Amino acid sequence: MELSGKCVLTGVKPTGTLHIGNYVGAIKPAIEMGNDVIAQGGKLVMFVADCHAINFMKDAEKLAQIIKEAACTYLACGLDPEKAIFFRQSDIPEVFEMTSLLTNFTPKGFMNKAHAYKAAVDKNVAKGEPNDAGINMGLYNYPILMAADILTYDSDYVPVGKDQVQHVEITADIAGAVNACYAKEVLKLPKAITKENAAVLPGTDGRKMSKSYGNVIPLFGSTDEIKKAVMSIKTDCQDINAPKNPEEILLFQIARGVCSPKTVQEIEDGLKKGGMGYGTIKKMMSDEIATMLAPIHEKYMDYMAHYKDVEEMLQFGAQKARAIARPVLERLKATIFYK
Repeated sequence: MELSGKCVLTGVKPTGTLHIGNYVGAIKPAIEMGNDVIAQGGKLVMFVADCHAINFMKDAEKLAQIIKEAACTYLACGLDPEKAIFFRQSDIPEVFEMTSLLTNFTPKGFMNKAHAYKAAVDKNVAKGEPNDAGINMGLYNYPILMAADILTYDSDYVPVGKDQVQHVEITADIAGAVNACYAKEVLKLPKAITKENAAVLPGTDGRKMSKSYGNVIPLFGSTDEIKKAVMSIKTDCQDINAPKNPEEILLFQIARGVCSPKTVQEIEDGLKKGGMGYGTIKKMMSDEIATMLAPIHEKYMDYMAHYKDVEEMLQFGAQKARAIARPVLERLKATIFYK
């Protein structure tokens, strides 16, 4: 994909304590793609989506904490704030003015069909409650705010999971409605980038790794915590010497996502031939994971301890973001209000 001169936008939703599945499936790929964009002469716009987070976290103190953790995590994992444009969503007033303007070009039907809203309604129906019980306008209008996030920076591409493609499509539809209304290109139509083979790491019990399932390997855990989590990975009772199909072994499925190619190959060969015990594999995995995460953990703790420096980085990023956002917003206002 040609990215020279293109703007790639990514929103980071603060969710609290992260696990290695988040790192493998989202954080690491996002940073690697961002580095590729920058190397090709494009722009990486990455923001902490703190306003989106209000829908599930209204405790101000806890919200501030998970925002802080999200910012420090991406910096610790290799995001370069000097090269990328990294900031907090709430620090860009242009986005919220853009959101208000876009509501006037957004059919209500777009919001009715949005996945998050439909899922919330389905939960209410299943519980026998009114369709809109507990649903606020922040959730209902989520796609419009996301559209503003994307359109305000003249974004060309938005990397998303398959479940988020709809939001980029709605964004393009809203931008298209504005452009059609005024018979000219006022807003740039973005495109979604999806990874067909995006890594989804199984948890220690075989289900998708998730904090809600309690089956995670912590991203910033101690060596002992990582070892305890790896040792808890479910195994079967096959004879240690019996040849096994690695694809059917949960340990191998997790190892493939977190270990080096050399270690993965060694585990695969050992399982196929027989003679490699699950305890041996778990020790190999826990040692390698702890070694891999140690420098990230150290940087994370340093950023958390010196958050004033991180705050300065976010403010610097916000200045760069607003320098892009202001002309786009003014272009839209000039068109709407015939200035």
